[in-house]
Amino acid sequence: MNIALWIVAIVLAVGFAAAGAMKLAQSKDKLAASGMGWVENFSPSAVKAIGAVEILGAVGLVLPAAVGVAPILVPLAAAGLALVMVGAIIVHARRGEAQSIAINVVLLALAAFVAWGRFGPYAF
Repeated sequence: MNIALWIVAIVLAVGFAAAGAMKLAQSKDKLAASGMGWVENFSPSAVKAIGAVEILGAVGLVLPAAVGVAPILVPLAAAGLALVMVGAIIVHARRGEAQSIAINVVLLALAAFVAWGRFGPYAF
């Protein structure tokens, strides 16, 4: 189970780091043109903040356990990213974007799995 938790955490970290970097690097207009229509409901600084939170969460999923410093941050990062996904589900539901909701539910479940495992029976 420990290996499964590591794999899921790494996959989530890569995905959230890529998504966060895209939000930080691209303009709001370019993000909207690439299919992220939800950015129209947020200010440019809010989109950048969401990107920064995703990157910090991605780092928190792997780095603390990898270096052995404050490994309690791993389940906290997973729980934080799960909350980000709850917010994303709400935004996409309000906009009627069912396909995006499905993706967010999967990411929420994976983040919750890591949080459960690292808070509970497979803590560091």
